[in-house]
Amino acid sequence: MTDINEALKKIARSKRRLKDMAIIIPGAIATFAGVCIYEGNEKFYREYVMPAFHLFGAETAHKLAIKAAKYGLVPRQRKADPPSLKTSVFGREFSNPVGLAAGFDKDGEAVDGMFKVGFGFVEVGTVTPKPQEGNPKPRVFRLKEDKAVINRYGFNSQGHEAVYDRLKQREEGADVSDIVNVPKMEEQRNMLNINLWTETDSEVPSVGIHKGKGVLGVNLGKNKTSSDPEGDYTIGVKKFGELADYLVVNISSPNTPGLRNMQGKAQLEKLLDKVIAERDKLKKKKPLLVKIAPDLTEKDKQDIAQVVLKQKNYVDGIIVNNTTVSRPESLQSFHKNEVGGVSGQPLTDMSTKTIFDMYTLTKGSIPIVGVGGISSGQDAYDKIKAGACLVQLYTALVYEGTPLIGRIKRELDQLLTKDGYKSVSEAVGGNHRWS
Repeated sequence: MTDINEALKKIARSKRRLKDMAIIIPGAIATFAGVCIYEGNEKFYREYVMPAFHLFGAETAHKLAIKAAKYGLVPRQRKADPPSLKTSVFGREFSNPVGLAAGFDKDGEAVDGMFKVGFGFVEVGTVTPKPQEGNPKPRVFRLKEDKAVINRYGFNSQGHEAVYDRLKQREEGADVSDIVNVPKMEEQRNMLNINLWTETDSEVPSVGIHKGKGVLGVNLGKNKTSSDPEGDYTIGVKKFGELADYLVVNISSPNTPGLRNMQGKAQLEKLLDKVIAERDKLKKKKPLLVKIAPDLTEKDKQDIAQVVLKQKNYVDGIIVNNTTVSRPESLQSFHKNEVGGVSGQPLTDMSTKTIFDMYTLTKGSIPIVGVGGISSGQDAYDKIKAGACLVQLYTALVYEGTPLIGRIKRELDQLLTKDGYKSVSEAVGGNHRWS
């Protein structure tokens, strides 16, 4: 009988151990994952976090990423930016030249989350005067083999009022309704190690919603059915002039019928005359930029250069460029023939060439923001040497996640040092000087 009792006790102890292991092992795995996500481990993001996002449809994953950034569930930049990356462009100070392109945060929901991960500037939009749904779904497709995306969103926007109210609340302080209280949990119950993301050691911390430090741009567009396109842009300038650090006239999306026609010389000049007149009425004059397409003829580029150089203090910068409607022969993905604009690696060389051409045509007199296919410090550096003062990215985040930003900045700093540049501004247009 004693032997039987001893055996039962051993079984009971074994069950307790198994139960403890069932708690500890998943908890340890979840904690490890939480630490990797919190610290922005590049390999972990690339091999685990982003593939997990890819289990969802492209637009659903986009929305989840916005929510994560909105509530601060993103890794915080751990180190200050190197002094070499600090730069001043169109009267604004940038801690680094790497920005988030328009299209990710269309409605201004995740501004501070994206500053938190290390962007030097964030551009929200495109924002239209009236709310509009955009094009029918599905309307965004991953081209995994090509490290690219095709989208035909069509300026889906919550409209001026909603975005303005959100940015105004941000300007005045965090919106209480946007703060998520996360109670502390006992260690054995905290399987997700969720307190890693909190910004305080208090008993009832809140997931970090803090106003980030950086330059904020607002990208303006027109409604699809608008009978007064020029008016849509002037209304936008008037609405966001007080909140934005700079404003962008987006006339280059391929997904709004007739929009790219506004890049024609006569139409562009007419549009900019009206927009700039409205901008000049602001109490504090804000920089105004124009975003152009990559699918331009040499004559188109010359015409745009002539318009932006029309007079002093006219246009403050050019964003080069938007997505392309062309389909490079190198594309391999199943979705390569979907209608819409291509972004990502297939756009890299096309974008860099357009930057070089526009820098040449404007004689380096107007700041250029380089966009298109940036996924490394070398990509950013190539665009800077071609003539870009600042760079933006978006599509590469779909495949690499936010730790990519830190790597790009680190690599860019190393490249500048290697070539003997003390700052980004010294390298701008470097290829022109050497040619």
